[in-house]
Amino acid sequence: MSVAQQKKSRTNMVLVLVAFTLPIILAKLALTQNWFNYGVTNKGTLVENELTLMKLGIAQQDLEKTWLIMYVLPKQCSEQCEQTLLSVHNTYVALGKEKPRVKHVALVQGTLSDKQRARLQQKQWTLVAATSETINELKKPQVLIVDTLGNVVLSHQPPLDVNAQAMFGKEILADLKKLLKYSRIG
Repeated sequence: MSVAQQKKSRTNMVLVLVAFTLPIILAKLALTQNWFNYGVTNKGTLVENELTLMKLGIAQQDLEKTWLIMYVLPKQCSEQCEQTLLSVHNTYVALGKEKPRVKHVALVQGTLSDKQRARLQQKQWTLVAATSETINELKKPQVLIVDTLGNVVLSHQPPLDVNAQAMFGKEILADLKKLLKYSRIG
């Protein structure tokens, strides 16, 4: 072998080594330097501690074996609360063919006016009175997604701005559709 051939052979070998090691080095750097978002696909907050309907003191037979969109209402349902109710109801309607698998539940802590109660019953909301366990566990108004086994999976905080309600409903819809797509039960 001539010197030129040896030099060319070594150059090719170095290029092959670089081609195989460079992606590994870049991947390691990307992981250690947090260059990427780690696969967060849900819009709501994942409930990390175990929270079930039984722990909340809610044990109604008609809520079992279905997915729930549960809105924990504040003590006094103001205009912002009514907008959130409308947004959650529109999310429920937007489920389309998946609607039979889901119920929308209003967890009432305080009192509702007759007009509000009639409007909720007209839109076929399931009204559940909050228990002391519920009030102790859930301090603020929020929308919870509950699976068919009664486990609270995701939590969504209602926006204070009325203009953000549409996006809020879309986020709940995206999360719920994804859960329903991957779920074999309910």
